[in-house]
Amino acid sequence: MSALFNFHSFLTVVLLGICTCTFVKMQFPAILEQRNGFRGFFWKAARIGERLSPWVAAGCFMTGVSIIFF
Repeated sequence: MSALFNFHSFLTVVLLGICTCTFVKMQFPAILEQRNGFRGFFWKAARIGERLSPWVAAGCFMTGVSIIFF
């Protein structure tokens, strides 16, 4: 089943995308300087990861627990 049709998989992909964009922005800030166009989407995901990091971390933890146990 595609990640678009399964909510749990979609949530996992979104959280991993936010975490990846935040990590890339911290390591290589020049890559995500552009705020418009296609790279603007990744800049926004990195901004969400920076501003809402406790909530993103809690979501990643809960997703990991649900993958392991359910």
